[in-house]
Amino acid sequence: MNLLIPLYVHPAEDPGAWHRLITGASRTYAVVLNPANGPGRAPDPAFAKAADALRAAGARLLGYLDTDYGAREPAEITADLRRHQEWYAVDGCFLDQSPAAPEALPECRRLVRALRRLGASTVVLNPGVHPAPGYARLADLTVTFEGPWSRYVADFTRPSWTERSSADRLCHLVYGVPEPLVPLAQRTAAERGAGVCGPVTGDLPNPWAELTPALAGH
Repeated sequence: MNLLIPLYVHPAEDPGAWHRLITGASRTYAVVLNPANGPGRAPDPAFAKAADALRAAGARLLGYLDTDYGAREPAEITADLRRHQEWYAVDGCFLDQSPAAPEALPECRRLVRALRRLGASTVVLNPGVHPAPGYARLADLTVTFEGPWSRYVADFTRPSWTERSSADRLCHLVYGVPEPLVPLAQRTAAERGAGVCGPVTGDLPNPWAELTPALAGH
């Protein structure tokens, strides 16, 4: 259960990927639902059906919420969570583009508390880099690396506070991984203190449009 799955492709566009995800859902940490860079303006029946199937298969569902590195109004973010909950019955949220600087920590703390009051049982922060250490204490899981395999191999360093953090609270999302090296990417994440990972073979502009081959390797 060490795979965080952001699958940012519509179920009607790639039903095979969603079927494989549903089949292996019980082996994931969580699945991020992202119908329209958030919940969208109205319920999407295809996503609602996929969410029901994932939930029945044992998946934890997280609604995608963009924080715009702290620039977005908290009321907009909490409203998005309510829509995710009403339309897709998500268990928690994935806060993308979350801030990482120490001065933004108090505002992020207030936001996370507001989301938990609304019923978000799992909160994932994704600054995509190692944030100031206080952030990791706010969330159930913090994504401390999001980037290409080439940079993950050549240019990864970790601050000392991560060595004191439980591995199951840290995640690395790596894209552009050559398919034969996906198992290596998983092992590398574990060696670097991340108990959760999400290696994908896709690349920019949307590396998360494809399902990770790692799901088939469990």
